[in-house]
Amino acid sequence: MSKFLNLLVGTALVSTFAAAPAMAEKFGLGRPALPEEIAAWDLDVSPDGTGLPAGSGSVEDGEMLFSDHCAICHGDFAEGVDNWPKLAGGQGTLADKDPLKTVGSYWPYLSTVWDYVHRSMPFGNAQTLTADDTYAIVAYILYSNDLVEDDFVLSNENFLEVEMPNADGFIIDDREEAEAHFWTDTPCMENCKESVEITMRAAVLDVTPTETRAKKVQELIRKTKPEPREDAAVEEVKAEQAAVSEEAAAPAEETAALDPELVKAGEKVFKKCKACHQVGEGAKNKTGPLLNGIVGAAAGQAEKYKYSKVMKAAAEEGLVWSEEELAAFLAKPKAYMKGTKMSFAGLKSEEDIQAVIAYLKSFPQ
Repeated sequence: MSKFLNLLVGTALVSTFAAAPAMAEKFGLGRPALPEEIAAWDLDVSPDGTGLPAGSGSVEDGEMLFSDHCAICHGDFAEGVDNWPKLAGGQGTLADKDPLKTVGSYWPYLSTVWDYVHRSMPFGNAQTLTADDTYAIVAYILYSNDLVEDDFVLSNENFLEVEMPNADGFIIDDREEAEAHFWTDTPCMENCKESVEITMRAAVLDVTPTETRAKKVQELIRKTKPEPREDAAVEEVKAEQAAVSEEAAAPAEETAALDPELVKAGEKVFKKCKACHQVGEGAKNKTGPLLNGIVGAAAGQAEKYKYSKVMKAAAEEGLVWSEEELAAFLAKPKAYMKGTKMSFAGLKSEEDIQAVIAYLKSFPQ
């Protein structure tokens, strides 16, 4: 009983203090909040840009900041790590059975991204980012979703110019007005419609299952399984690619002749790639394909890796990853191959590019 009374008293006290601001004048408690105190809490940013502070940040700066503050949870390319949220990708999946909801595929307002990053991130160290840092990180998230180019600079002045793909995917909840005619004090219980007509049978609508789930899955697999291609030109290209791969396999003497200092420098640069790619003994496909033997090999050759459509098309056209082609790709992947799944912004210096190519050459198979 005493615990019950204590609970009642505690509830009464909470109610009293909850009402304290309204009764402050009566009881002489507290004081009105100062403007600067209100401003300290009034941090939200609205879709129309209200609340945005002055500032700017580039994709290039955002890449470094994201790597330092965000990548540990969200991945270097906003692809997500383990169960932490993915921030990029998922375009066109909202109608799927298992949609991927990211900033690029789902979020309707850029203000929500800016506001959340600025107020709640980094995890465990919230509100340590400056306004410029936040603009830069948001710019990089946009870039990771293919919404801006790599030279883009986001600021409070051009903030509203950014178009979010799912901006029209939400509607205003107007049920109070639109459905008001359904709500009455005395609901109709009989003779509510003048006439009732059957317009279609369930069998016609095909809503009654007549097959087992297993049979449906087997039929779906049969329908979606690609037919073997008999195109002689495609077979010829594949044969040429195989020949190129065999001829380009680096012998042991060439591997031994690599500059060890350049390879060492490339290993350090490759840390930017390790979030998605593996090399060396036991390397496997991850977010990106394994890269053993990539230098001089035909494109799209990693077994059991699901390449993008554009990469598959380039492979069929005979693309070979010579040092020159790799250098061009590593400098600006998205400019080199529009539609590539690789969201990395690219290596800025020629020295880094040559170093990482040397490092990759040290793994011929």
